[in-house]
Amino acid sequence: MTDATLNPPPADLNVEDAPEGHDEPQLLPLDAWHRARGGRMVAFAGYEMPVQYDGIMAEHLWTRENAGLFDVSHMGQLVLTADAGIDTVAKALEAVLPGDIVGLTENRNRYSLLLNDEGGILDDLMVTRRRNAAGEDELYLVVNGATKYDDIGYLLDVLPDDVTINLQDEQALLAVQGPRAVEAVARLVPGVEALVFMTAGAFEWQGTPLWISRSGYTGEDGFEVSIPAEAAAAFADALCAEPEVKPIGLGARDSLRLEAGLPLYGHDLDPETTLVMADLGFALAKRRREAGDFVGAERILGERADGPAAKRVGLIVTGRQPVREGASVVAEDGAVIGRVTSGGFAPTLGAPIAMAYVPTALAIVGTAIRLVQRGKIHEATVAAMPFVPHRYVRQSTMTGA
Repeated sequence: MTDATLNPPPADLNVEDAPEGHDEPQLLPLDAWHRARGGRMVAFAGYEMPVQYDGIMAEHLWTRENAGLFDVSHMGQLVLTADAGIDTVAKALEAVLPGDIVGLTENRNRYSLLLNDEGGILDDLMVTRRRNAAGEDELYLVVNGATKYDDIGYLLDVLPDDVTINLQDEQALLAVQGPRAVEAVARLVPGVEALVFMTAGAFEWQGTPLWISRSGYTGEDGFEVSIPAEAAAAFADALCAEPEVKPIGLGARDSLRLEAGLPLYGHDLDPETTLVMADLGFALAKRRREAGDFVGAERILGERADGPAAKRVGLIVTGRQPVREGASVVAEDGAVIGRVTSGGFAPTLGAPIAMAYVPTALAIVGTAIRLVQRGKIHEATVAAMPFVPHRYVRQSTMTGA
């Protein structure tokens, strides 16, 4: 395929080298907002981001019971269009995504994976088909912050030359997550309660256009809101004026997604890992599986038929000491046979949990697993994921719906 077009081009960025090309972390549109509210800022994915405000445990439990506001503006928001029509873009994307993008209907979200030639995962992302203000169809992609420039570079190489990629760096992205998120957001933006999980739509708040999807990364009900950066602080203020909502940092976001069994790119997913190994088989659409017309299909379909050498599993760790990323899974003789990719204390469960890649023969719920971290042995048991049940809303909460 020939090169697509990036609009606007990143003037100071080599897409092949980013984000390493940035010596200093970038600032979020809400940087001053976070600092004014006591956010403890850390470098993450090339940005200064709040890791906590009142404490990770308190913020985690607040989100499980109420609603938390997360700033995820570091994520890449891409809009893809083509002179030949959106079906051209969708078909071209299917060469490197295993999902059904051509069959995606308007205002529907789809989780998918960006694959390399060997079927390894370059990124996980969300794709939505939508219609813009001019009435034109487009594909809206949300990709990971740490990989967004690499993703753009890859897409520039594989998409046809009539495809335009717009990086919406003038947009902030806020997530409101928790069982009471719908109450709070609906007071400000009436009508969002009609959305269901993995659907989206255009809304307005005080004359500001919003793009809202009912989705998130915590396992809870909630919304992700794309908003012009200049209006983000006022909207965040309005949200936090609602009694259900508090600002929440990266620390609780990580513990929430771990309890929900959701993988984090760069930790649980990487270019050496396939969707079969990662236990993300749902991202491979039946039509695509039958056609086998995507990069890495031979390896992925082979692993699906015969089983992968290793598989991602959840672990409940014995005792109170969390086992962190980088710990080894070992056999009885001490040989390293796997690795922990995420781990921490689960506030909802009151116990340490982890995700790890283990030989497929051991990836059975109830199997005893031995871990080694800094020379200390920890016992664990393979557990079903999610550790905490998802609470996605798949039926409208609109009165009478």
